[in-house]
Amino acid sequence: MKKTKKQQMAFTAIQGGLEDIRRSAARSSERNLLHHEAVIRNQIRKLLKLPPQVSPDWQRVFDEYAALLDDVSRRLLNRYNTKHKTDYSFEEVVGGRRSSYLKNGIVSVLLTVHIPQMVASEFSRLLPENPRDEYPAARQMHRKFILHLGDTNTGKTYQAIQRLKTAHSGIYLAPLRILALENFERINQDGIPCSLVTGEEEYQVPDAHHICCTVEKAVLGYTYDVAVIDEVQLLADSQRGDAWTRAILGLSCQEIHLCGAALAKEQLIAMIESCGDTWELKEYTRLVPLRMISSPVKLTAPEPGDAFVAFSKKRVLGLAGFFHQRGISCSVIYGDLPPEVRRAQYQKFVNRENTVLVATDAIGMGVNLPVRRIIFTDTEKYDGESFRTLTGQEVKQIAGRAGRIGIFDTGYVGALDRDALDFLEDRLHSEDVPLEQAVIGPSEAILQIDLLPLAQKLALWSTRPETLPYYRKKDVRNELLILDLLKTYHLPERIEWRLMFLPFDVENEVLLAQFEGHVQEYFVGKKAELSRPVPPGSGSIGYETYYQQISLYYSFCKTMGIPLDEQWVAEKRAQISKKIETLLERQQKPLLPHKTARTK
Repeated sequence: MKKTKKQQMAFTAIQGGLEDIRRSAARSSERNLLHHEAVIRNQIRKLLKLPPQVSPDWQRVFDEYAALLDDVSRRLLNRYNTKHKTDYSFEEVVGGRRSSYLKNGIVSVLLTVHIPQMVASEFSRLLPENPRDEYPAARQMHRKFILHLGDTNTGKTYQAIQRLKTAHSGIYLAPLRILALENFERINQDGIPCSLVTGEEEYQVPDAHHICCTVEKAVLGYTYDVAVIDEVQLLADSQRGDAWTRAILGLSCQEIHLCGAALAKEQLIAMIESCGDTWELKEYTRLVPLRMISSPVKLTAPEPGDAFVAFSKKRVLGLAGFFHQRGISCSVIYGDLPPEVRRAQYQKFVNRENTVLVATDAIGMGVNLPVRRIIFTDTEKYDGESFRTLTGQEVKQIAGRAGRIGIFDTGYVGALDRDALDFLEDRLHSEDVPLEQAVIGPSEAILQIDLLPLAQKLALWSTRPETLPYYRKKDVRNELLILDLLKTYHLPERIEWRLMFLPFDVENEVLLAQFEGHVQEYFVGKKAELSRPVPPGSGSIGYETYYQQISLYYSFCKTMGIPLDEQWVAEKRAQISKKIETLLERQQKPLLPHKTARTK
């Protein structure tokens, strides 16, 4: 019955999102059509996972989504024809390839229409059937994995890091820069020299044999004694999961500790055993009990140690303003905040300078805080494609931040109304659906294939089915967008390859324009150094964007070996962070904290 109810809820969410997606697609500019096409395909993929008998409206909803996809795809095809002076028809491209089209989209299918069979055979020759075989150095080792799996806030990463510190050499791979920075500082404070490498900074500590990195920055060419990979369940993430898969398959290390949610267990074991490696399981459960608050929480009566969770920046700032008007000091956390500001806000909460914390679900993955009660202000979130209800794992990840050994003997979970309480209790007690696939990214081996531009080869790669059922390919729409922008510059493929992986938000027009400006300056203007970015405007949004601009400037220079003043970068980041902190205090405008309109 529970499974049927979940399927019905999932269908209702998909059906309910149709009109919003239709309107967004209709208003979309040509440049953003690719994003809307991906959103529609994702909804179709979710529908196809549900049995048609889940609702008498299943076929109608499917047909409407498919018709919407056709409409958007025709617009994309018209744009392609205009740009490339071709005359492909929709029927010609999709005919006989309907299944691949629904799964991969018009652009990927289009680019495979005119690809010679000989190129496809080159893929078969160069790309191994099993992703493990892309890492011959790791395959020469007999590696042992220690799986630290279980609930949030149970000491999984702490135990793994303790082992890391006893090794002669080691690497810690984090999902977030702030976590890499936190462990970098702790390891050095314990008298163990440790370096730091993320997409935003690099600190090489003399005589260091340990390093803390964001997972994308893992260097596989070194041999380590011990490795720790955090939040391993993210190997299933369609945008970033390939970084975790690459590290698990490719690290040359005899002892690797994997920390994360229990739902990743079977997937991890399948990958490890496929590599011929061994594993040991350590399961973790909460030492501090987690209990539901029996009645709705009143926003007018928060308690010290409360953390209120919302799912948009606007809503977080609105709640902060609501509390501020009532003389209740609060720390604020959301995704766009620079790590330095997050840490300052965390510290004010830890030191009890601020009574409560207001945060997005960014709180679910990060530093452990002295939170007594987690209060959900909503049970829906916008996931970048559509509004949907929270999954069981998301609820558990966030709720698990309540309670702290030695500070709060019990953690509490609450909400603002009775329906939300019932929903959360159901999710907290639901059985997690095990991960079934790890995400893999494209292999650099495709650069060895001639005759086609990199964009077309990448699109072809994305349509190739995986031989092994426990792997799937990453969503490469962002990489394709970058390659489309670079096409007019006729850069060597190896340069394109490096540039398409630069870590920045390609949907931010300011950042995308800055990226193209750097390309123009360096590759066309032949300048020895890049122009430093300038603020796009004042206010918190302007400064947050400026911080990201500086990070893109830093990453571009580091990737291409362009000289830059790293001291200026560090000082400018510190200045921006202080300004954002000041603005946070001034710009907390009250917003009705409950039953508000949806905001992305």
